[in-house]
Amino acid sequence: MTTDFDVAIVGAGAAGLAAAIFARRYGPALRVGLLDGARAPGAKILVSGGSRCNVTNTVVTEADFNGGRPAIIRRILRALPVPATVDFFREIGVPLHEEAGGKLFPDSERSRDVLNALLREAARAGADLRWNHRVLDVTRDGDGFRLATSQGVSVSRSVVLATGGLSLPKTGSDGWGYGIARQLGHTLVPTTPALVPLIIPTDETNAIHSELSGVSLPVRLAVHLDGKIGARISGSLLWTHFGVSGPATLDASRHWLRARLEGHEVAVSASFCPTERFESLEQAWMNLARTRARTSVQTVVAGMMPASVATAVLDRLAVPEGQTLADLTREARRALIHALLQWRLPVSDSRGYNYAEVTAGGVTLTEVDPSSMMSRTCPGLALVGEILDVDGRIGGFNFQWAWSTARVAGEALAALYSTRVPTP
Repeated sequence: MTTDFDVAIVGAGAAGLAAAIFARRYGPALRVGLLDGARAPGAKILVSGGSRCNVTNTVVTEADFNGGRPAIIRRILRALPVPATVDFFREIGVPLHEEAGGKLFPDSERSRDVLNALLREAARAGADLRWNHRVLDVTRDGDGFRLATSQGVSVSRSVVLATGGLSLPKTGSDGWGYGIARQLGHTLVPTTPALVPLIIPTDETNAIHSELSGVSLPVRLAVHLDGKIGARISGSLLWTHFGVSGPATLDASRHWLRARLEGHEVAVSASFCPTERFESLEQAWMNLARTRARTSVQTVVAGMMPASVATAVLDRLAVPEGQTLADLTREARRALIHALLQWRLPVSDSRGYNYAEVTAGGVTLTEVDPSSMMSRTCPGLALVGEILDVDGRIGGFNFQWAWSTARVAGEALAALYSTRVPTP
């Protein structure tokens, strides 16, 4: 069969660009084609991290991810550990620096520089970059694949699906690759948005978000599944006009959405004193009542969180203005402490894929060989990045998943065709 490519990579996002680079680095004789429907690829890279691109994190382990089996994720991540990722970006002209939470950003603070460096390196490595080539269908053709595109038909010995998920559809992520993966024999875990802000109706009793829009504070969120805590997430919460956002909320969102999808009774609560337990906080309040009995409850609560949050919380709890510690009964004190440690956030929904940073769900990870990212159901097919049922927490982890899966696939494909005979 006359072929156009040895490796046709569909999708020129983070994983697709990296896969093209690694395939050519490890297999300089490979005919690698990178096809993308956009006239200017990499839109999702450009908007990531507030247009600064959080490339990776100083420490990345399987515990930072959800979805697929941790052992499989761990094996894939080991193929390109963080130091090697940092070296890779330095080599292509993007030195990184560390910020809070171990986040690694380009020194230039520009996601455009990350994208341009990847594009330059893919071209320098010798990949055939074909923009405005939207792939419409992928079918088996003998021992290879036929790709119907908006510019005609291409034939390749192998295909890499790097089409991403459904998050941020304005960047071109439309979930098309899921249908092709299913068509080629794969099973899909149902998808939901992840790393997405959450909506709170304004008519709920505990709905204090609208009056606090723009205020942030450290919290510990608990996601309750059928009355039991399924996940705890610590970080910053940002009140917004529609509900809540911020790192802690984004990390919690996938747990809330997956639980709802699976039919669980799900709820979210926030501790406004994330380092405290009930016993320690009650003891502290009792000590204050003995030594500063005339101090107002408002003053004490405002010392634990932004004053505006304290005012909103006490108003919802109907604590009288000017009430002192001496006035609090034991029952009232305990009720207040419980509220501060388990404030119910009456979440009704998320803001959806338009605001989600990643997609949870996708191609079942057990159907992919972690040593090569090759499909176990369709020979010659590889899958990388967000199309797989793996989603990381906020902080650069999803990009690291893209780089690592691309590295595994690129090296494996180079090894697979290392003895190829050029086809006329």
